[in-house]
Amino acid sequence: MYFIVVKFKTKAEYTEQFMNLVGPFTSRTREEPGNLWFDWSRSIEDPSEFVLVEAFRDDEAAAAHVNSDHFTAGLESMRPALVATPKIVSRKVDGDSWGEMGELTIN
Repeated sequence: MYFIVVKFKTKAEYTEQFMNLVGPFTSRTREEPGNLWFDWSRSIEDPSEFVLVEAFRDDEAAAAHVNSDHFTAGLESMRPALVATPKIVSRKVDGDSWGEMGELTIN
């Protein structure tokens, strides 16, 4: 699967509305047949930083995502809200879901 983490830094005037701004992009991506997850979080240390954790089934699903109309529209909709180019880690990894953490087992 392709596992991707992206950090977005927002301008102050867009911070509180950022999740509404990316709502359509999020919904459309989650509907893609090859999307495994597409989850947003907000930094507790910097409220203007949003983190997107996403995964796609395989190369084809990842390619379909970045070549979709809603991907292009989503990026353009968030462009005016951002302070800088987002930071990304994108890797192909083994597996197709979340695994349990071996170091901390809860019974």
